[in-house]
Amino acid sequence: MSSAVQDLLAILDLERLELNLFRGRSPQVGWQRVFGGQVIGQALVAACRTVDVVGRPPHSLHAYFLLPGDPKVPIIYEVDRIRDGKSFTTRRVVAIQHGQAIYTMAVSFHRDEPGMSHQAKMPEVTKPENLPNEAHIKERVLPLMPDPVRRYYERERPIEWRPVELDRYLGKKIEDGRFHVWIRATARLPDEPAIHQCVLAYASDMLLLDSALIPHGRTVFEQTLMAASLDHALWFHRPFRADDWLLYAHDSPNLSGSRGFSRGLIFARDGTLVASVAQEGLLRERNRRLTGGRIHENGHRHHQAVQARGRARCVGRDRRARDDSERGQGLWPPERPHRNLPRRRIRRELFAQDSHRGGGAVRSRGRHRRGHHCISQDRADR
Repeated sequence: MSSAVQDLLAILDLERLELNLFRGRSPQVGWQRVFGGQVIGQALVAACRTVDVVGRPPHSLHAYFLLPGDPKVPIIYEVDRIRDGKSFTTRRVVAIQHGQAIYTMAVSFHRDEPGMSHQAKMPEVTKPENLPNEAHIKERVLPLMPDPVRRYYERERPIEWRPVELDRYLGKKIEDGRFHVWIRATARLPDEPAIHQCVLAYASDMLLLDSALIPHGRTVFEQTLMAASLDHALWFHRPFRADDWLLYAHDSPNLSGSRGFSRGLIFARDGTLVASVAQEGLLRERNRRLTGGRIHENGHRHHQAVQARGRARCVGRDRRARDDSERGQGLWPPERPHRNLPRRRIRRELFAQDSHRGGGAVRSRGRHRRGHHCISQDRADR
């Protein structure tokens, strides 16, 4: 087994902290945020740990990315056992970092039942053996990628992918907007079906959002674009192996409001439809100015939050409270004892607190009238 696949299986092997509480870690590869597929895969593992997946495997998941994940600290996964029915089981998983939910997902499990069947036809595309291999792809495409992305793809990776329309990454525009890529794990995986489902969940976030840019002849690898997954849905239809070649067929029905919507059908080599995927993601020009928010050249995002008593300030993405006593200051309303104090004294004390902590974004008292708040862009500002 390759070291990259071993590392992937180690990442998916969560540490159980309590009955419904798990801890996952991120690979230290120099990324500024956690790869979305990693969180999807780890959250699915956490849900599967609370269900007998041998007789009742997962059949669908629906997830929202709330905040960027910090790869430097572990991720806590809390599983809520929503329902255990006769045919279906439902779980809700929340991923937590720094005391905040960064990701939430609902997973449904279903015992296999006989019934009617049909499926979409697999597209007729070039087989993976007749496509450029990994070395050829690196030689032609890697020089076009941003440095962090290029460094990632220069390493040994757990998922191998061979695009059918490779010229798309060399500037060629695809007229019909459809994109096909063969994917598989780079080494044999254990035979447990749930492992293959979690590995496919990990891989399903790769390249999907990029399909929304195909009609425009652009890619997420461009440094002028900021891309981030907003939500993700995955349906498992039939058994498969993630270490065999799977055809991932993409298309994008819509891109508007800086949000791209992409769909994917995943076929086994013999033409069997094994899974379907849907995702919406943020696709924003980095130099675009937004009312109430700003984007740095390095791509970092600044949140805005409703501030106590009409004041507002811009809080950096990677700012963290130093301890629990400070965690409620700046983003949340004052503690209860403050409510009985005069308004001017509240402003004076808040101004003093921010001055003491070096808060340079505090506005003067006269800049905001009562009721004039700066509303948080929250997830939409990614």
